[in-house]
Amino acid sequence: MPNFPSQLLTWFDQHGRHDLPWQHPRSPYRVWLSEIMLQQTQVATVIPYFLRFVQSFPTLRDLAATDNDTLMAHWAGLGYYARARNLHAAAKQCVELHAGELPRDFDALLALPGIGRSTAGAILSQAWNDPFAILDGNVKRVLTRYHGIAGFPGLPAIEKQLWAQAHAHVAQVPAGRMADYTQAQMDFGATLCTRAKPACILCPLQSSCSAHAQGRVDSLPTPKPSKVLPEREASALLLEDSEGRILLLKRPPTGIWASLWTLPQADTDSALRDWFANTIKGNYDNAEELPLIVHTFSHYRLHLQPLRLRKVALKAKVGDNADLRWVARSELAALGLPAPIRKLLERHPAH
Repeated sequence: MPNFPSQLLTWFDQHGRHDLPWQHPRSPYRVWLSEIMLQQTQVATVIPYFLRFVQSFPTLRDLAATDNDTLMAHWAGLGYYARARNLHAAAKQCVELHAGELPRDFDALLALPGIGRSTAGAILSQAWNDPFAILDGNVKRVLTRYHGIAGFPGLPAIEKQLWAQAHAHVAQVPAGRMADYTQAQMDFGATLCTRAKPACILCPLQSSCSAHAQGRVDSLPTPKPSKVLPEREASALLLEDSEGRILLLKRPPTGIWASLWTLPQADTDSALRDWFANTIKGNYDNAEELPLIVHTFSHYRLHLQPLRLRKVALKAKVGDNADLRWVARSELAALGLPAPIRKLLERHPAH
């Protein structure tokens, strides 16, 4: 009976994705970049970002040499911004420690910021055809169903079982096919063995799948125990000077929207009023309330109330500084802005 990898590769040769931009050429740098972008993000969303990225930063050294604002402008809208900061830090480490190249060594890759066990395996298997397992969300779902493994896959005990199965499969992959096998697993989970409504009728593994045999496809993988997201409120100021420029504030290097440019914001109206009084010449009470923005982060939901004031100025003692500056609307594209803030500015153009 054909084993799991051979069945999957036969399917992949006919139905897999063979024309993704990071497959041509499939260099270590391009593979790494795509793997980081594909964390928590779908292929269709990633492709235009990837193409822009490699056009601006064609080599790892180019990425290491760029400045934070340029990097964040290229990443803005992809979300999970720690990925971009880790990418930048890892590129700099590769220049310092590995002669400007990604190392072909599991432990050395794992030591780089933002690269975990599965991502290291994905880079080694796809860039060099080395025999390393991966265990991203798609692969966890496939292995959970195929082997009938119950329990939330995020639990260490369940994840340990899944890694053991992933390694056992890698040992069966034909020589020279590791890159294809890694891609096959991701494609299979993304297109056939999907989270909702998996296409079992088309599945090449149907006859040997435990979940299919036991009627448990819909209940596996076991869902994460649910928790209610906390709700938070904040206010933000859309301030414009007499030239129609917008006042932007750079977020600190850690926390939500780290190192991005955004609107001055505070958790309470009184705190924002105090900041305004210390910083801006104008009347806070003349602010126009704009429609509420609701944005969901991974660990809370933010209700952001934007307030708009025109023709204001900075107080003399403040002036432009490294983290606070007036920006013309034509310059916004060159800065990293959080997606909801960029949308807000697009919805409320200058008058």
